[in-house]
Amino acid sequence: MAVATMGVTVLDCPNPRELAEFYAAVLDWKIEAGDESAGEDGDEWVDLVGPDGQKLAFQRSEGYQPPIWPSTDKPQQFHLDLSVPKERLDAAEREVLRLGATLLEGDHDGKRNWRVYADPVGHPFCLCAC
Repeated sequence: MAVATMGVTVLDCPNPRELAEFYAAVLDWKIEAGDESAGEDGDEWVDLVGPDGQKLAFQRSEGYQPPIWPSTDKPQQFHLDLSVPKERLDAAEREVLRLGATLLEGDHDGKRNWRVYADPVGHPFCLCAC
């Protein structure tokens, strides 16, 4: 018997609403309307909800410091792997870059099936060909 079930994955960031909007555009998920707690300059917590009820949340972190890829000085802690059909990988890359991502590491001229990016506040994520 499981001790617990997986709940929501939460990313720390300086502005939860802005980062939620980035991932909403990348994943085509919806920002959940509700009574997010708001600080002086906006939301403290924002939930993003997928079509099957999956959740990704964003929490304000004062003094947020992004990880450095690749580095052990300020390691990533974890990253998101986002699946993309192989034939759409180039188009997906163009779109995440347009939305504000930064390419950190390519696919080594097609020698591997993923590419590494940073979201607008520096969290690493991968687009993985499936």
